[in-house]
Amino acid sequence: MNKKQIFAAIEVTDHEIHLIVGEFFNTRFNIIKVERVPVRGLTYDHVTDPEAITKAIRKAADNVENLVGAAVQKVILAIPSYNMERKSLKSTVPVTGIDGTVTIEDVRKAVRKARKYQLDDAHALIQTVCVRYTVNGITSRRIPLNEKANALTVEIDLLAADKQLAYDLVSCVEKSGLQVMSIYLDIYAAAKEAALFEQAVNQNVILLKLERDSTTLGLLSHGKLATCMIHPAGIGDLAKAVHTQYGLQEDVACELIKYSAKLDEDSHSDYPIHIWSEHDKARKISEKELCTCIQAGVEKWLGEMEQLCSPILQAGPTVVIITGEGGEMQGLNVELQRRLGCEVRNYIPETLGGRNAGLTACLGLFYAYQDNLPISGNADSSIDLDAFMKSVSYRDKEKSENQEDTFTKKLMGLFDGHK
Repeated sequence: MNKKQIFAAIEVTDHEIHLIVGEFFNTRFNIIKVERVPVRGLTYDHVTDPEAITKAIRKAADNVENLVGAAVQKVILAIPSYNMERKSLKSTVPVTGIDGTVTIEDVRKAVRKARKYQLDDAHALIQTVCVRYTVNGITSRRIPLNEKANALTVEIDLLAADKQLAYDLVSCVEKSGLQVMSIYLDIYAAAKEAALFEQAVNQNVILLKLERDSTTLGLLSHGKLATCMIHPAGIGDLAKAVHTQYGLQEDVACELIKYSAKLDEDSHSDYPIHIWSEHDKARKISEKELCTCIQAGVEKWLGEMEQLCSPILQAGPTVVIITGEGGEMQGLNVELQRRLGCEVRNYIPETLGGRNAGLTACLGLFYAYQDNLPISGNADSSIDLDAFMKSVSYRDKEKSENQEDTFTKKLMGLFDGHK
């Protein structure tokens, strides 16, 4: 039996496409390829340029195919959490197996029953999350397989996204020639990657997904996603100040802000951190000048986050996690911690090949999908496994032959030298 599972996950952000191909092999996850394609076709609440997004997705998929030797056919898709809603309900079904024990089919029946709930016209059902299972009066977060019982009760969260936004993004993916295997909210996927649901059992966790044009606030409580909201401000607002004062392009300004602005230091260096040419004239910007330029914008964002998070902090112990593109910023967590008076830390994935906070949600799609596999029963790979294995085997063979050929030539050269 082939235990290798290769999946592809895709996230459309407000400034680029993330496409990651990875494999689960013997419970271990490995990244095969990461593709990031710049594109401006999505805001936090709607698709502005579907054609540009479709072309960017196709480009990312073609780049992956050129490397791995197999075409991407299906993807797991992240949907922005704009206008997200959650409906919690309990679904009870009789246990009808021959031996009277709970099977995975009983869980699937409970899920199908819950999916019949009618949402309003503005929302589309994205996920059904099984939170807890109850048999014989005992509740657990683990599926009670093989437990003898007359009935199974499953606490299920129905997670819904904005219908128009979800439809438009799915359409972009399908028009690019790819199929959508499954869909998850981006904030849910980010929480899965950072293992925040486990941390949210006995405390509140606020996840701040800081992107170019917006900040998504996700509240996790009692081990599940409670609610989300989106604030229309991101590091792009800081970059605009740098562009206005120094004329640097947004992408360049964002990179400087993320990796050169040490926000938590009391003093900053006057040495140049970036030098460029403008009208045949050399220009430069120092760390001190950069931090001074964005200080007002940083203070504004911190004040807005303080206002939004304060009611949650009053409800009990809380920890705040910053991720997304802004999770790469240095010292932002320290400054926010001073404002909120609770623990604030950045989250950067540790998976080899994906160590960038901007990839958190895309990486989390793999774990969200894998966790749902026992219930969904759909274990199709995202690429043609036969073509992939053939490509890998051919390259390994070619490499081996080249090494042997090189060694043979060296060996013959030694003999030739002694003639």
